[in-house]
Amino acid sequence: MKRLKTTLLMGAICIMNTLTTASAQAEPSNVTLTVVNPAGLYDPAPNGYSHAMVAQGGSRIAYIAGQGGEDESGALSPQFADQVKQAYANLRIALNGVGAKPQHVAKINTYVADYDPKMLEVMTHHLVETFGTHLPAQTLVPVPRLALDGMLFEVDAYAILD
Repeated sequence: MKRLKTTLLMGAICIMNTLTTASAQAEPSNVTLTVVNPAGLYDPAPNGYSHAMVAQGGSRIAYIAGQGGEDESGALSPQFADQVKQAYANLRIALNGVGAKPQHVAKINTYVADYDPKMLEVMTHHLVETFGTHLPAQTLVPVPRLALDGMLFEVDAYAILD
């Protein structure tokens, strides 16, 4: 029985290796990725990311990095409501930078430091203000903290451009 298990395991490893090698030798991709850091948002390069990425090659999809409550200079309000308002303003700027509108957004993720359900009212207000009746799929993730000291809210997005 042990020999049979060993033989089956070795066979599975050989098959997986063959499939991995075959996919690695596939035709070159026609997908291109374009970095977009629109004017009106602070320079994210020192923090190791871009505000948006557009993938093209069949369908164009924009991946918008997490937008926090920083203004164009990088200043961050200590107030949760102010950060949420600014984060959604930043999201609209990033969407505009890649040629998208809120109705192109299929999915967002929101991250909230020290989440309390009472915060939902503020978030929903700005969500509806941005998206109207076109409410994208959303995941809300409570977290103990975000990337910057004092950062309380962040939203990222996936927009289908064409």
